[in-house]
Formats: sequence, C-alpha cells, structure tokens
Amino acid sequence: MIKTQKIDYSDGSVTLEGYYAFDDEEKHKRPLILVVHDWSGRNEFACQKAKKLAELGYIGFALDIYGKGKIGNNNDEKSALMNPFMQDRNLLRKRLLAALDTAKNLEIVDSNRIGAIGFCFGGLCALDLARSGASLAGVVSFHGLLAPPDLKKEKIQAKILVLQGHDDPMAPPAQVLSFQNEMTEAQVDWQIHIYGRTVHAFTNPLANDPGFGTVYNACADKRSWIAMKNFFTELFH
Repeated sequence: MIKTQKIDYSDGSVTLEGYYAFDDEEKHKRPLILVVHDWSGRNEFACQKAKKLAELGYIGFALDIYGKGKIGNNNDEKSALMNPFMQDRNLLRKRLLAALDTAKNLEIVDSNRIGAIGFCFGGLCALDLARSGASLAGVVSFHGLLAPPDLKKEKIQAKILVLQGHDDPMAPPAQVLSFQNEMTEAQVDWQIHIYGRTVHAFTNPLANDPGFGTVYNACADKRSWIAMKNFFTELFH
C-alpha cells in the first residue's frame, strides 16, 4: 500500500514542508526521486507525481522551494514567489540542496541511488540541482526552463533527460540548442525528446491558456512519462 507523509525541514531560518510517498509493504531501501514543483509551489500536482513514483517502486519526495504553506493561486502570486529564485540562482541552489540533504537521509532511502524530476520552473530547478554537482544518478526536466545560472561551473554527475515541446514559448528552439551545447561542453550524458505541436506545461491537465503558451497535451504527457520511466529503469534496475 502506498503511504504518504509530510516532513518539515529548513534552509537557514526558513521552514519548508516536504511530502513523500512510498510502498510500506516493501522493507528494503529504495531509490529516491525528488519532485520539484512548478511556479505554483508544492501543490497537489507535485504530490500526485510523488505518489505515482512510489507506485513504480521509488521513494517519491515532493520538495518545497518557497516555504511551508506558500502556494500561488494566480499568475501574479506565482510570479512573486518564483522571481526571487530566478534572480538569485545561488539561493535556489541552497534551497534545493536542503531538500536533497533531508530526503536522502530518510531511513527507507538508498542514498546511493537518487534522481530528480521537475516541471516548468521545477524543470529548471532539477537541472540546477544537477549543475550544482550533487551526487545524482539522473535528472528529468518536463517542459523546463533551460537557461543556465551565472554560477561557478561544477562537474555534473547526473545523466540528463529533457522533455520539451517544440513550440514552447518559454524555451524556444534557440534556447534548447544552447542547452545542448552547454551539456556537450560539460561532457554530460544527455538526451532531449522534442514533441511537435506542443507548448509549455503539456503535462498539466489544468493548463489551458493558449495566449500564455500553456496548454495540456495528453499525447505528450503520456509519451514523456514513459520516457522518464525508461530513463530511471536504465539507471536503477
């Protein structure tokens, strides 16, 4: 049976709330996969992804960037929560590493087998965690932002899978190509899957704003989840 639990942790003086899911009938330690939320905050979408990962045999841990209970309910609120971290990628890195340190020390986690996934802003976060040089096996970005931080380059240990809509206005083809060059120069094992006629937020059934560039795409959603499953099967099984 899949069980879920919340856990408070901190980054400095900021209290954060993680949510993790696991199969309590399994007694051995399992790989951990961090789930990084979109610009809304650690919402139900992220928690459901953690549960889906638990159903696949992992520990799914939905981390918290903004702080306990902080959720954006409209675009203005979401931007206000996200922008400080976009403007200070070192602060973002610290927040991500705080979550990693908490999650990998859970008793049921095999701390030698850790991955991360993220959605939209969370895709950028997952990639930034890899860019930090953290000891990760692999990272998956779903319709993520791809621009690198202006920080000292660390050796990327993770394998990288990026799942992107070709028509995503927030990560256009030129940015995708720049990211490919960044990963190649860093000698990373990387791959990118591009979905045609697909824009931003294609995994989110609530995304329905063509003018903003966010539209759910059931086919790309299904294909991208299969690609992620295959990626982690290759790494952990």
